[in-house]
This record gives sequence, C-alpha cells and structure tokens, in this order.
Amino acid sequence: MMVGAPVGSRGDRIARWFVPYMVRHFPLTDLVVRNVPGEGGLGALNALADTFPSGASIGWVTTPSLSARMVDRGNDTLAQRLSLLGAVVREPIAFVSPAAEPLESVQDIIRRASEDADAIPMGTPPPGSPPHLAALKLQVVSQTRLNIVPFPSAAAARQAVLSGNVSAAVLGLSDVIDALRDGKLHGVGLAARNRFGMLPDMPVLKEAGVPLAAAIRHGLAAPVGLPPDVAARFTAVLKAIVADPEFRTKADAAGFVPAWTDGVAWTALMETERADLARIWLTEPWLPSSGG
Repeated sequence: MMVGAPVGSRGDRIARWFVPYMVRHFPLTDLVVRNVPGEGGLGALNALADTFPSGASIGWVTTPSLSARMVDRGNDTLAQRLSLLGAVVREPIAFVSPAAEPLESVQDIIRRASEDADAIPMGTPPPGSPPHLAALKLQVVSQTRLNIVPFPSAAAARQAVLSGNVSAAVLGLSDVIDALRDGKLHGVGLAARNRFGMLPDMPVLKEAGVPLAAAIRHGLAAPVGLPPDVAARFTAVLKAIVADPEFRTKADAAGFVPAWTDGVAWTALMETERADLARIWLTEPWLPSSGG
C-alpha cells in the first residue's frame, strides 16, 4: 500500500492506523506499507498510477488532496490513471480558537477581518492541504480577505493556536479532537452540514450563516484497469471495515466519521472539488507556481 507521506508524519500515521483492519478483513494477504513522500503526495499517486493493475499495489488516498495536486501541479491526466475504490472515513474540518480567548463564531472572524484584514491571524497546515484549502474557500464564500498563516505542519498550527500565537486555526478534526474534549481549545465551528455525535455542542458553520462544508476523505485507490472481480473483492473488504464495531469506535474516538463512500460517488466528489479548486487557483494560487 503506497502512502504519499514520510514515515511518522500525520498522513503516514492515519494510513497505518487503517492497516490492521485491512489485514483482519483481507485474510491470507500480506500488506506492506511503502512510503513515497514528495510533491504533496503526488509522487505516490504517480507511482501507483504507473503500476500494473493486478491488485498487488494499492494506494492510501486523501481528498481533496488528490484534486488539489491535479490543479496545483497541472496534472490533469491523474484522474484518468487512477480508480478510486472507496473511502472509509470522513474527517470534518474544524475552526478553533484558544480557550482563553474564544471567538464567538465564524462570523466573528469574518466581521473582524472585514474591519482589519490582519485582526485574526488564522493558522493552517501547509498550503494546498485540505484545511488550508478550506480557509481559502471561506475567503471566497465570505468575500473577505482573511489573514491566513500557513505552518509547516498540522502539529505546528495546532501548537500555535494552543499557545495563543494565532487567534484561530483551521485543522482536521483528528488533530484537535483531544484538545476540544479537554477544553484546551474552543470549537468555533465545523465545516459540515450537520453536528456530530462526538462533539454535539460544536456548531456547524451554516448555523452562523456560512454555507461552507468541507471534509477530508480517506480511502483506497488502484491503477485504472483493475479486473472487476479484484475491484469487487476490495470493495467488499472496505465495506466490512466500515461496519467493524472496533473500527467505528476507534474512528469516533480519533475524530473520524466512519462512512462508506463508493468509488463512483467518491470520484464524482473529487471532480467537483477539482472544479472548485481550479476556480480558486485562478485568483488565489496557493503555491508559487503550478509547477510546485
């Protein structure tokens, strides 16, 4: 299983968290993780797309990162070379602030930013990461220039908001769920359509009049041309993992929503994300050049 992140990184840890369940529900199969870091995950995606479609090689894939790499690296053919098998978890994107100086709502961020563009420094992981892209989308939806401050990693952005060095941060829920539960961070809002049972008191952005929903999906992909019977076996395994009670309990504890999204539906979501990001890229390119 190819993972487009360095060993020990956030992306690698999430992928390896999934591995034991894959082994449990795919018996008599050895699963070896191969880390192919570089280019924001594009190296692993290209390596996977270039493998023979036998089922021997699969990839741990995240969207909207896949869509973003097609946009910011100008790699339009990637979607025709990869087949999304299915996503097993959905991770909400959270807007948070320091517990000592909580922001009332996302409208508070927008209002103060409209009065002073530098008023609310808002930390995110690196440019092109899903939370950073969500912050850019908030700019578009609110038509307000925000003071977005990218950090080298999600951990660095989280530490900055915990320390009060930024007034807010945008992060995947798994990166802040413990701090929210412990009261070390204040939940400004989730970029989701509905509240979640794991954090029932945390509002969603649309409750503040901001129609922004953005989620990170994690799952498996294979090179195009995978035999239908092999693809069907992978699909059955992934569905079984999502239904696994232990998987569901641990996903919930970690800030993930266990939810099956089949390959067709996931591909459609990916294409919609790509179109949205391509429009943002025209006026707000998040990297210095399309070549990365």
